[in-house]
Amino acid sequence: MSSERERTYHHGDLRRVILDAALDVIAANGPAALSLRDLARRAGVSHAAPAHHFKDRTGLLTTVAAEGYALLADALTGAPDFRERGVAYVRFAATHPAYFQVMFRPDLHRADDPDLLAARARATEALRAGVADLPPGGRGEDDRLAGVAAWSLAHGFATLLLSGNLADAMTGRDPEKAFRSLAALIFAPEDGRDS
Repeated sequence: MSSERERTYHHGDLRRVILDAALDVIAANGPAALSLRDLARRAGVSHAAPAHHFKDRTGLLTTVAAEGYALLADALTGAPDFRERGVAYVRFAATHPAYFQVMFRPDLHRADDPDLLAARARATEALRAGVADLPPGGRGEDDRLAGVAAWSLAHGFATLLLSGNLADAMTGRDPEKAFRSLAALIFAPEDGRDS
C-alpha cells in the first residue's frame, strides 16, 4: 500500500472509499453482491476496517440509503415545478442507480436510523411541495392522493426505465421528455389545458 494511500485513510477518507466501492458493486451486481470483506479487499485494508466505519453490512447500506435520500432531496428541491420534480426524480434514478436500488428496500437498511429518517423526510417534503404547485384541477380534491399518484408515476417510470422494461417504448426517445408527456397526460387541469 502506498504511503499516500495510508495518509489519506488516516485523514478519514477510508469511509468514503468504502462507500464509493459499495456503490460500484451495487450498480454492477446489485446489493446482494455486497460484502464488507470484498470492500476491504478493494480498498486495500484489513477485512475488519469497514466495520470500524459501518459496524456491519446493514449499517453500510443504511448509510447508502441516507445519502441517496439526501441527494434526491437536493435534486427535487432545485426543480422549479411539479413536472420538473418528476423529471429530477427520474434523472436521479438514472444517474444514481445504486442509491436508488437501496433506498426503497427497507429489508436492506435500518428503518429507525435518525440520519435515514431525516433524509427521507426531506425528500418526501420536496415531493409534496411539487404537488402543491399543481393547479387545482390537476391534483384532484385530495393533495395526499395526488402526492401518491405523482410519486407512483415518477417512481414507477424510473423503476421500469432502470430495469430495461421500457426499452421498446423508449427506443429513440429522451426519458425526460417522455416523463414530461406522461405527467401532462395524467395531471392535466380539468379544463384540458396543459399548465
